[in-house]
This record gives sequence, structure tokens and C-alpha cells, in this order.
Amino acid sequence: MLELDGVTLSRLLTATTLIFHVIFATIGVGIPVMIAIAEFMGIKKKDPHYLILARRWARGFTITVAVGVVTGTAIGLQLSLLWPSFMQVAGQVIALPLFMETFAFFFEAIFLGIYLYTWDRFKNRWLHWLLNIPIVIGASLSAFFITTVNAFMNTPQGFDIIDGETVNISPLAAMFNPATPTKVFHVITSAYMTSALILAAITAFIILMKKGTDYHKKALRLTMVAGLIFAAGTALAGDLSAKFLAKEQPEKLAAAEWHFETESNADLIVFGTINDEGEISNEIRIPGMLSFLAGNSFDTEVIGLNEFPEEERPPLWIHYMFDLMVSIGMYSLFISGLFVMFMFIKRFNEWNKLLLMGIVASGPLAMMAIEFGWIYAEVGRQPWILRGIMTVDEAATTSSSVGIAFGLFLALYAVLGFFCVKVLLRMFKNRPPEAELEKRFPGGTLDS
Repeated sequence: MLELDGVTLSRLLTATTLIFHVIFATIGVGIPVMIAIAEFMGIKKKDPHYLILARRWARGFTITVAVGVVTGTAIGLQLSLLWPSFMQVAGQVIALPLFMETFAFFFEAIFLGIYLYTWDRFKNRWLHWLLNIPIVIGASLSAFFITTVNAFMNTPQGFDIIDGETVNISPLAAMFNPATPTKVFHVITSAYMTSALILAAITAFIILMKKGTDYHKKALRLTMVAGLIFAAGTALAGDLSAKFLAKEQPEKLAAAEWHFETESNADLIVFGTINDEGEISNEIRIPGMLSFLAGNSFDTEVIGLNEFPEEERPPLWIHYMFDLMVSIGMYSLFISGLFVMFMFIKRFNEWNKLLLMGIVASGPLAMMAIEFGWIYAEVGRQPWILRGIMTVDEAATTSSSVGIAFGLFLALYAVLGFFCVKVLLRMFKNRPPEAELEKRFPGGTLDS
């Protein structure tokens, strides 16, 4: 039975907050890119469909930004309230990226406000499009700065602890730690991919419901081409991440692959089951592939989990999080590639019902992959909150009021989620894009 002590409740509350927040954080990073692409296409092709697309995406985006602000603030509060010992040691070291993340958000928010209220104020439409650039930069920088904090927790550097005091602090060294390049690359590309596929899934659903028009077909083509590009980038980021783990966090990779003995030509284990004695069954084995992922060679030696003390090993169930994340990533690459291939090979029909159903599934699946990936990243670092320096048990609060806070935050997230969905549905219900197109572009062209 799970004992609900202060440490467990702190972990559950933080996990719940992150699971909820990452939905809005992902959308917050990826949607601005899609808005910028759509408006660019509209101006370049002189096609009002794409401009209406950008306008409608931007309106919906503002709602998710508002919710993301609340959940992001909750994370900041919980760092101090639930993990005081961690903040006492690391707070000064990571203060710079935490501050810069806030600055990046306000930078984005200012230009988002200008962008929303100046749609018809520029005679030269390219001037309005240029406002996308600081929004995209601000959103991506927010992801960059907050991801450097998570990277620091995995490969801490830039400080010393002497007599219980944090000294010799180098904020830049802490930010640009060994985990930063691969983590930032993976977070940003996966956010771009997931946002593109969510928009594609919504559009494909409308087409399936026989409500699709030329506007929706153009939207689906745009989002699926973007989804393919970003899915390829995410696959590359995943490959680089595996090589990083093999070198810097071998226990996390070993736990994810149920790899116990140090060896070369190590097999990649996909799904399966494992018993208390460490015996694996019902798995799919790909010979030598784990070694290849770890070092681009089947002869690469992969460190086994038996090299680490039992108390420092991550829980073995993260294997399923890793496999689900990778499987969905491969599905995303496949479904977007298939649609794009059908687009360019005319004898195929990209509006095939089964293909559209696959696209509808790709949106929620991509978001689930984000969740699985973060669970793997965080639980795979256990038992450490600051790897090699401080455990989760040492970092957690000793307060007896965490249970009350847990209930209050759960209620908050339920309310936020309900009203976010409600407002988004009301925002677009009975407001078809064709009516907006006719209102803003009566002649169907940008010159009308």
C-alpha cells in the first residue's frame, strides 16, 4: 500500500501540477510557431484562408496562455513550499533561469497583446507578421530557461557545498550543464510536433464529420507537413538523448531498458513483463539495438543496472513510460509521413477515412507521449531530486498540511480544465470560418 506521508503527498502534488501544466506549456511553445507559419502562408500566397486560420488559432491560444500562467505560478509556489531543502541548496544557483523564464514570458505576452490588437492596423501585412517573431522567441526561450533548471537537476554543476553552505556559485555553468543541449532540443521539437498534430487532429475530425471545406483541407495539409518536419526533429532529439543518457545517466537508460549486465551488443527490449527476480518475459527483443542507440555501434558497451546500489536505482516501471513515448513518437512520424506522401502522389487519396481517423488519434497520442516522457524524465532520476547530491526524501517538506493543499490544488485544476474547455468550445461554436472569411474578405481575396 502507498503510504501517504509528507514526501509522498509532496511528490503526488508536484506530479499532478506538472502533468496538468505540461499540456498548456507544450501548447504555449508550439502554437505560436504554427500561427506564424499560417500567417506567412496567407501573405505569401495571398490566400485569406491562411490568415483566418492564424487569427482563429491566435484567439484560442490566448485562453490556454491564461491557464498556463496559473499552473506555472502554482509550480513556482510548490518549489518553495514543498521542497524547501532543495531550494535552500539550489535556489541561488537556479535563480537566473527562473528569473529569465519569467522575463521571457512577459516579453512574449507584451507582443502577443500587440499582435492580437493590430491585425487590421498595418497597410503592409508583413509588418504585422513580424510581430510573430518575438512571440515565438519568447515562447521558446521560456521553454529553454525552465528546461535548463530540469537539466541542472539531472547533471548539477556550477556550485560547491562546503559546511552545508552553497558557495562558488556560477549560474551560467549551472544553466549550461551537460544535460541542457539534448533536453532543450527534445522539449522544443516535441512541443512543436505535438502542437501541429493537435491542430491537425481537430481539423481532421471536422472533415470526418462532413463539415470540412477548402479552409479545413488547407489547414490539415499545413499542419501535417509541419508535423512531419517536427516529428523528424523529435526523433533526432530522442536519438541524441539516448546517447546522452548512456554517457551521463546510465542508470536511467538501464532501468528504461531492463538492462542489468554491462555488455556490448546489448539488445533493445520493447514492452514485456518482469518478475521480482528480474526475469523478463513476453518482450520483443531487437538484437544489438540498445548498443547502437547508445553509441552508433553494435559494439558499444552499455552499463548495466547491477553496477549501481539498489537504493540508487530508478523504479523499473519507467520502462513502460519510455516504450510508450518512443512508440507514439514513431507513430507520429509514420502518420504525418503517410499523409504527406498521399498529398504528393496524386493517385492516393489523402482524405481517406482511415487515414483521417489516424490523424485524429495522433493529437491526443502526441500529448500523451509528452506526459509519458516527462514521467520517465522525472521518475527516472529517482531517488535523487538533485542527482548525486540530494534525495527526494531529504528535500521534501515536513509540514503536515500537504494533504489539504493537495485537495485544494486538485479542485483548482478541475475548475481550470473545465472552464478552459468550455470557453474554447463557446469561442468557436456556431462561428464557422467561412462566415468570418466572408466578413473580413468579402471578395475572397486580400485586396477585397
